[in-house]
Amino acid sequence: MRDLARIVRALHKAHGSAGDPPVRDPFRLILWEQVAYLADDGTRLAAWRILEKDAGTSPDEIMAAPLAAIRNATRAGGKIAYEMRAKRIKFVAERVANLWDGDLTPVLALPFDRARRELMKYPSIGKPGAERILVLAGAYAPLALDSNGLRVLLRLGYGKDRGRYDKTYDDVQAAAAKDLPETVTVRRTAHLVLRAHGQTICRRSTPLCAQCVVRALCPVGRAI
Repeated sequence: MRDLARIVRALHKAHGSAGDPPVRDPFRLILWEQVAYLADDGTRLAAWRILEKDAGTSPDEIMAAPLAAIRNATRAGGKIAYEMRAKRIKFVAERVANLWDGDLTPVLALPFDRARRELMKYPSIGKPGAERILVLAGAYAPLALDSNGLRVLLRLGYGKDRGRYDKTYDDVQAAAAKDLPETVTVRRTAHLVLRAHGQTICRRSTPLCAQCVVRALCPVGRAI
């Protein structure tokens, strides 16, 4: 029988706090999403440190920084669309400065649906990204998933692949959320460890099932 709380505990023991962002406020979590793309955690952190050093990470600092300085950071975070990502970081800073007086933190005090909708107004932040920001910031406790965590839960038997990412996300999230306490600490840990497990063990191709600490609870793992 599946026991998601037990699975999360086992994965936390195996992966620790891998991928935990070095920031907690929503503005910087948006920048954390933008600074790298399809990059491993080490690459993303390195790109973030360049952004901190060369441009800063407050709205005022970002607006004052030359685009080239921001581009140095996004380029370090991956070759794909690094120019566009640099421009997006500028846009995010300008929007927060103009609409939130330079401080996006009050968004965390909004009701959950309103907070999520506001975060989804920023470039490349869809529903999953907005939910990740809210749980990582400690404001709400959705079972936020990235593509890696989603894949892990699908293989564990939660929900079904509906042929579209958004529908699959909703189906898997609804099925798995029932099995996990609705607290920020638990859901935040779940997001991080499911993501780490999907990146390193439960990979999209050639999953390392022989190394999986929850193989006994996984229908896919037991069948291999």
